Amino acid sequence: MLIAGIDEAGRGPAVGPLVLAVAVIEKRDEDELLKIGVKDSKQLSEKQRNAQFGKIKGALSEFATIHILPEEIDSLRDRKSLNEIEAMKIGALLNGLKKRPSVLYVDAPDVIEENFAERIRKYVSYDLAIKSEHKADVNYPIVSAASIIAKVERDAEIAKLSKEHGEMGSGYPHDERTIKFLEKWLEKNKALPKFARASWDTNKTLIDRRMQRKLPEF
Repeated sequence: MLIAGIDEAGRGPAVGPLVLAVAVIEKRDEDELLKIGVKDSKQLSEKQRNAQFGKIKGALSEFATIHILPEEIDSLRDRKSLNEIEAMKIGALLNGLKKRPSVLYVDAPDVIEENFAERIRKYVSYDLAIKSEHKADVNYPIVSAASIIAKVERDAEIAKLSKEHGEMGSGYPHDERTIKFLEKWLEKNKALPKFARASWDTNKTLIDRRMQRKLPEF
């Protein structure tokens, strides 16, 4: 029986793509992922994730990713919640697989776990059991595998952006390097970069601060 796991990396950052990954494996082979040492990507160091990346892909029957760029996120959020956007893209990942899994395990961003499963079903073109759970990336090796693939690919994208435009940290709002990068970019270019999410509160606040500094004093 084919099983699939889906997870994301980059849901909350102010900079860079949101990456979704699907990992597929025969249920009988799932122990191979445990032998590799898969865990939720947040429980592994960057070195450990990179070391496992190729091994995971070699153990899987199939995998695929979708990178949702900031411009698309901003556009879609005019009409849809972030949870709905993720569900829609998960549907696209599942519909694009060469072989259809029987069961999907997915980490649930909705407060009520089953609500996210119902969101996904609207976008999938075939029947499958969907187990949507909080901490699925911790509890199911196949979701851990997807978590690592998504995280490694997102980190690679941030590294490319940093190489081209200068050090920008992780892209997350709590990272001082990211905030400093965006402040300097705004000061120089008078607008956010294309790879920043304009609809994010963090970036709106940075723009507001800059506008306040420009107001004349009376």
